[in-house]
Amino acid sequence: MDLSIIILNYKTKGLVKQCIKGIELLNLDLDYEVIVVDNGSNDSCVEMIKTNYIENKDVNFKGSVELIESKENIGYTAGNNLGIRKAKGQNILILNPDITVLKGAIENMISYLQENESVGMVGPKLINPDGSVQLSAYRFPKWYIPILRRTILGKLPAAKKILAKYLMKDWDHDQNKPVEWLLGSGMMVKRRAFDKVGLMDERFFMYYSDVDWCRRFWQDSFAVYYLATAEMVHYHQRLSAEKSGIKSIFSKITRIHISDAFKYSAKYLGVNLPALTRV
Repeated sequence: MDLSIIILNYKTKGLVKQCIKGIELLNLDLDYEVIVVDNGSNDSCVEMIKTNYIENKDVNFKGSVELIESKENIGYTAGNNLGIRKAKGQNILILNPDITVLKGAIENMISYLQENESVGMVGPKLINPDGSVQLSAYRFPKWYIPILRRTILGKLPAAKKILAKYLMKDWDHDQNKPVEWLLGSGMMVKRRAFDKVGLMDERFFMYYSDVDWCRRFWQDSFAVYYLATAEMVHYHQRLSAEKSGIKSIFSKITRIHISDAFKYSAKYLGVNLPALTRV
């Protein structure tokens, strides 16, 4: 099988349906499967998938659809790992339900992985609904990055420069480029690389598992690439930034973000960054 696409649902039934429909409309000339993991949503997404794609298969849908049901919300990382374990494809695409894949993006990502032996992971150029570029490739974070992003300290001139570098605002995002890490909303990995690197680290509930996974790919000598030649629309809402400053401590999603950040910092305390090879 050429490709496994993993879509994790947590109370986003409408987006999941739209995402799968978008994949269907691509008419991919590939042997592929879509694996929907429901994270204890109780939003009738499970019933929708069974009715539309399993019990009464849509004749226009070229791929197959598999369903995994989790009884509870086990988080982004563990939820996606459920799908990865079941995946049969030579390439695995982690795809958020709030993404619309544009024509040619998936084929370009697969081709890049096939043509570049040392590249283990690629991510698309994400664009906002208005056509503007959405920042989705970053440099590895220092321990203080979440503090600058979540507090008034980030407004200081020196902090703005630090954050601009972290967010890779120093290039136009219109070229294919090796990057330190990619946003987990759209990541494709090749089977051979994944077999060496392994699953995402489930100590991270929702955040930093993408940072950690990319870092481990680099550590195992597999390059991580941002592909400007593969575009997807991301209807993105940065949940952890709904509140800022002292108010943010009352937000569960922000507390999860901070907790995962501490776990990442503890994991790599005293560990040198991997040498970033170029291809």
